[in-house]
Amino acid sequence: MPPSPDAKVATDPKNLPRVVVIGAGFGGLSVARGLNLAPAFVTVIDKTNHNLFQPLLYQVATAALAPSDIAVPVRGLFTDMPRVGTLMGEVEGVDTENKLVRVKGVPEIPYDYLVLATGSVYSWFGHDEWAEHAHVLKTLDQALALRSSLLAAFEWAESRTDPNEIRKLLTFVVVGGGPTGVEMAGAIAELAHSTLARDFRRIQPTWARIVLCEGGPGLLAGFPQHLSDYARRHLEDLGVEVKTGCQVDTVDRDGVIAGGERILSANVLWAAGTAATPVADWVGGQKGRGNAVMIDEHCAVIGQKDVYAVGDCTYMEHDGRRLPGVAPVAKQQGEHVAKVLMRRLIGEPLPPPFKYDDQGQLAMVGRSAAIADLGKVKMTGVIGWLLWSVVHLFFLIGARNRLTVYLNWVWAWITYGRGARLITSIRPETRQEFGYLDGIADHRAMLKVD
Repeated sequence: MPPSPDAKVATDPKNLPRVVVIGAGFGGLSVARGLNLAPAFVTVIDKTNHNLFQPLLYQVATAALAPSDIAVPVRGLFTDMPRVGTLMGEVEGVDTENKLVRVKGVPEIPYDYLVLATGSVYSWFGHDEWAEHAHVLKTLDQALALRSSLLAAFEWAESRTDPNEIRKLLTFVVVGGGPTGVEMAGAIAELAHSTLARDFRRIQPTWARIVLCEGGPGLLAGFPQHLSDYARRHLEDLGVEVKTGCQVDTVDRDGVIAGGERILSANVLWAAGTAATPVADWVGGQKGRGNAVMIDEHCAVIGQKDVYAVGDCTYMEHDGRRLPGVAPVAKQQGEHVAKVLMRRLIGEPLPPPFKYDDQGQLAMVGRSAAIADLGKVKMTGVIGWLLWSVVHLFFLIGARNRLTVYLNWVWAWITYGRGARLITSIRPETRQEFGYLDGIADHRAMLKVD
């Protein structure tokens, strides 16, 4: 006979202090794993049921990897950790006075200690209406939508006869010259100029125009100037038009107006800026730049009791500058919060204040080319690309994912091919705009070789 749902077991949260972690990214998982042996019950809440390796999300969007290659089910990560539970749900707010987390559609969840690890969202700089006309890249759904839109642009261009329409379909605009924008621009260029180059009969994918718009004076602002210059040269060698000092004034269904120029485009990718999720509003915390919640030297939310925060949603300075929104920061902060909570749970003094160990930064800029800033050591080209590959494989969760991604990279490097070139969904507004399956050119014209 199965046990009653009311039966008490050793891992029942009613018998232990309760730690609630909101977010199953790098930071949230580091907290939960670090508390595996703690005398507490940990609940990890996330809107999805998977952990996503966001640094490789752009490769899903450009058909180099499949979604399952960079994501793993969160629940499966804690199968052997009986004091860690998971909940898929959307957090709507926090009652810090009564220590309750409000989750849409379920009863309020009590906590003794709360950890916020919700990451960031894209900022539209006061123009939220632009979001309707541009792709962003934060979730698997968004990556798949972008992948389908990119591939569909080539498919539809093959069926069109109007040169202006073909030109618009084959123009891709990336807004933002940070790592995501640079990596996306390079990957789209390789997709058009290498992978798809021989697949079509009426159009030449090499006609594709890829425009990278950056409002600042150079690409990859956090990197040394000579590495930024290398990235620009390599992108231009791939056929990317790099426009720096180019402010975007409008994003609409026809493309963008940037630097005073109207660029007609069927695909605009927004990677220009981020803002923290609204955790500061949830807990009444102080806000830093980008609405990030301010935290102290132990990652505790300033002015709140028993509330901690890690990762992109936080504001903490290091050497006079805000810590960057990258995976190593979130991971190290998560590990530190786990140590702090463990000490508090067993009644021991707190560890020394958090200190970020900056191990450098990397960015891919195309096939067999990346840049690496490791402090005193700087790398470019193939050596930088090899280091980039090893680091990203190391941070991937799961041996299966590491092996699959490695084999995909080897295959792509040898053959210039990409495996997941499938159109799985098309946004309704895009379908309507380009008349998907309606009004296509005559079948004989489609087959005609010009």
